Amino acid sequence: MNGTGASLAEIEAIAAGVTPAKPGIEALICVPATLLSRAAAAVAGSGLFIGGETCHAKASGAHTGDISAAMLVDAGASHVILGHSERRADHGESSKTVAAQAGAALAEGLVPIICVGETADERDAGNAITVVTDMLTASLPLGADPARLVIAYEPVWAIGTGNVATVEAVDEMHTALRACLKDLFGAAAADIPILYGGSMNPGNAAGLLAVADVNGGLIGGASLKAADFLAIYGAA
Repeated sequence: MNGTGASLAEIEAIAAGVTPAKPGIEALICVPATLLSRAAAAVAGSGLFIGGETCHAKASGAHTGDISAAMLVDAGASHVILGHSERRADHGESSKTVAAQAGAALAEGLVPIICVGETADERDAGNAITVVTDMLTASLPLGADPARLVIAYEPVWAIGTGNVATVEAVDEMHTALRACLKDLFGAAAADIPILYGGSMNPGNAAGLLAVADVNGGLIGGASLKAADFLAIYGAA
């Protein structure tokens, strides 16, 4: 819940900084629904993709205040974040709900970025890997095309706190997520991007992105300023 029309200048600066795109690297900004169409128009023809921050599982209907996958596409989105820990906590979205949302997104041609992560209590109890891999399995829609999926690991205890998991902990979790995906999708799992989403910033991005199964970042606060976002992009 950040951003108004004044933020378009930062988005345009990001678009300029990622154009032309680096080979094999994609840059995406997921904006509030109020900015989607304006952001998409502002960056048209650039190397920057625009996405939404959630969508409803239903295609349309009596769901006042919600937004459908088709609406996101109509506004210019190519991707959508689903199952972010804040959505799970603030709106009670379960993994079953996230799977339904992802199915709706895929049906409209969107790329879902499916978020999973553990709380501090779950990590302290030694259950982090089990919690996160179970969450991943339950959040994937049946029959999903692995070529159109993105997974984001966001340790809940690190979001917005400035706390960052150690490189060793990130490596362990991303390795476990890759193994889980391999169990579900076989060899195709090797090509599913797994993003790290726990307070990545210009100072720690290079070290985190060097981890074997960290294929990118789900950036929070550092995405609000073009200079910070572009510094992370430069580390990729």
